[in-house]
Amino acid sequence: MKVSIIIPFYNCSYVDRAIKSALRQTYQDIEVIVVDDGSTQYIEKIEPYKQRIKYVRKPNGGTASALNTGLRHATGKYFAWLSSDDMFVDRKVERQVMYMKSINSRVSYTAFKTIDENNKVLNEVRSRKMTRSTFRKLLLKGCPVNGCTVVADIDLIKQAGWFDENLKYTQDYEMWCRLNLHTTMDYLDETLVLYRVHPKMGSATNGKGMIKESQSIQRKYRKYYEMERKRNRS
Repeated sequence: MKVSIIIPFYNCSYVDRAIKSALRQTYQDIEVIVVDDGSTQYIEKIEPYKQRIKYVRKPNGGTASALNTGLRHATGKYFAWLSSDDMFVDRKVERQVMYMKSINSRVSYTAFKTIDENNKVLNEVRSRKMTRSTFRKLLLKGCPVNGCTVVADIDLIKQAGWFDENLKYTQDYEMWCRLNLHTTMDYLDETLVLYRVHPKMGSATNGKGMIKESQSIQRKYRKYYEMERKRNRS
């Protein structure tokens, strides 16, 4: 079962490290799709890999539009998102696909380590397995999932709807809230992603915008979840 690894890229100096980590996967049936979201810098870092990846360039439209573009070019059964400043552990795709097949999962996420600009490990972030209703309560407080740890069935994404391009910072959070209406997000307690913390990262530069969008998402899905709960009771 092919896995489409989608790397949205916009003026990121770490993009070559992300691509290398995707191409190093022990799982053989992959395609790596780099979506250049109108970059003006660091494009030359992609050049050495163009024979081994799908390279798609588009006008700048934000992360959600880059992910949706990647999904439209994807030919895999599963989708994995890799930010251009992060890295996958070599066995990431293999371990996660095996896990999902073993429990018939449609979407899963994992633990991860944070690293600095020089790849030095700073800490480890773990979650725990929980029921769909418990996970839903957690979602209404904040985003408990690192997007780059997610592997999802592409048909599920299409069924639920594409990433919301109106959201500049929290398109991942909104998607996980939406997928919870369709299925359980299963947790694999293995550290399979290296998440880079650096001064230019989006969460460091767009804090206020992220908070505003997150609050709007929580209001929206609190209503949706309550409506579903009432339907299930009737």
